[in-house]
Amino acid sequence: MTKKDRVIMNDDIRATEVRCNVDGAESLGIISTDEAMEKANELGLDLVLIAPDAKPPVAKIMDYGKYRYQEEKKLKEQRKNQTKIDVKEIKLSVKIAENDIAYKVKHAREFLSEGKHVKFRVFLRGREMAHPEAGRDVLLRVWPMVEDLGTMDKPPRFEGRYFNMYIIPNK
Repeated sequence: MTKKDRVIMNDDIRATEVRCNVDGAESLGIISTDEAMEKANELGLDLVLIAPDAKPPVAKIMDYGKYRYQEEKKLKEQRKNQTKIDVKEIKLSVKIAENDIAYKVKHAREFLSEGKHVKFRVFLRGREMAHPEAGRDVLLRVWPMVEDLGTMDKPPRFEGRYFNMYIIPNK
């Protein structure tokens, strides 16, 4: 547990006085820590320091177990609503034959129809680096074959030894 995650509560509170609130009720104002602890014990709840850096520190009387449970529930809900983007990479070469392009594009079309993102890469070997525009030409030959299923997020771009093109499926 990191220092940021650690919650200061009950007897761990070192401040002499705190600005105290009761969960779902009135504010008690600035009172001594001992008074706040007595009030929390009376209600059968915990005294939790919410803003330890404030002057005076802000404390809240609440059921800490219930609070943690609800926070974890919120986090789980957020994770559940996240969508993981699946990116499929298709590698091509400058000297690729038409039938090989058609075969790889067939797979790309399947991926796009499943809602996956597709990244086309043309690897430039040896002397092919002298004419990198040949890689872009291959990608521009592929684009018309998949443009009905997706949108080009990034136009063909030269990165290192690769020419990359990124396609996102249409909604």
